[in-house]
Amino acid sequence: MFFSDFDNDLLLRQLSGNRLTVLYRLTGDENTAYSKAKDICTEQTVEFPDSLLPEGAIADQIVGKIEDFRNEKENSFLAAVSYAEEDAAGEFTQFLNVVFGNISIKRGIQVAGLVPGKNLLKIFPGPKFGIGGLRKILEIPQRPPLFTAVKPMGLSAAGLAKLTAQFAEGGIDIIKDDHGLSNQVFAPFEERVKRCAEAVGEANVRFNRKAVYVPNISAPFEELFDRVHRAKELGAGGVMISPGLTGFDTLRALAAAETGLPIIAHPTFLGSYVMDHSQGISSGVLFGTLMRLAGADATIFPNYGGRFPLTPDDCLEIVNACRSEQEDMPKIFPCPAGGMELKNIPDMLRHYGKDILILIGSGLFRLGNDLIANIRQFRELIAKE
Repeated sequence: MFFSDFDNDLLLRQLSGNRLTVLYRLTGDENTAYSKAKDICTEQTVEFPDSLLPEGAIADQIVGKIEDFRNEKENSFLAAVSYAEEDAAGEFTQFLNVVFGNISIKRGIQVAGLVPGKNLLKIFPGPKFGIGGLRKILEIPQRPPLFTAVKPMGLSAAGLAKLTAQFAEGGIDIIKDDHGLSNQVFAPFEERVKRCAEAVGEANVRFNRKAVYVPNISAPFEELFDRVHRAKELGAGGVMISPGLTGFDTLRALAAAETGLPIIAHPTFLGSYVMDHSQGISSGVLFGTLMRLAGADATIFPNYGGRFPLTPDDCLEIVNACRSEQEDMPKIFPCPAGGMELKNIPDMLRHYGKDILILIGSGLFRLGNDLIANIRQFRELIAKE
């Protein structure tokens, strides 16, 4: 026997019986799709032939189980597969590995839904602030906070700070770095953060604002947390991170750290997961569920009607995932973005409600040569809706 020393009773005592469930969308005819579902059960866990497994808890509990299998439409099926909570080891990295590990290298499989289960929600508590905490910081109880990005890349730190001052004076609530700003020679991280944070602070005093400056801290791992702490020392009111570049567990670790700063997640580098609905990860799971579970207080996503190809249904999935009931986990701000202009705002509010961050970037510059007057139009439009 290959596994003559396998202690089935010990393994049973180590397992809680709690399961996490992943909903997979599978392409093909019914037989093909069901074969994919069976393959997922082993590929995502034991990665070992069923016929060679020892009888007992490994086969019955460790291997994934098909809990539901149903037709969605022609050549598309949905399979709910559950896994022992212990398969995820209480680690966000291994949790992601169970959800979409080796099968991410196979065709015709999409993660369409995710139910972590109560115990994993306790292990991964999610955001520190969420919608309620950010509203308290900004002192905005009801209306959507106004959001913009400092750009373009190539301006000096002084030039970016000048724009930041105008944004704050005009009444923007959250002013973030463009996600491409890092530590370039023309606007080094420390100088940029110092100048921009000071500009916001001075405008807040002069014009009675509560604006916050949010620098991009996506960086090599050995530098990332130093940048976070330095940003706080220099007066930043939050930080932005791109989990596609730094890793989702880095986002989780940042949320768990006692920085006192809200976190905004950016979607760069993740687009290939969501562009094909027959494989990858659904928009709602990737930009909504996983961002929230890892600890983002707000998540930027490419809204329909802009320069990216997500559909209204994709975007609504994200918004619903950000604001669904998840035990004690705070709801987070969805932030539809990506080429939005003032004309898009009424439609966004109709579809998503007021618990969103409204990010208008270069669209503010297209309105005319007076940036502060353009921001005033932005504020007035929000006040009307």
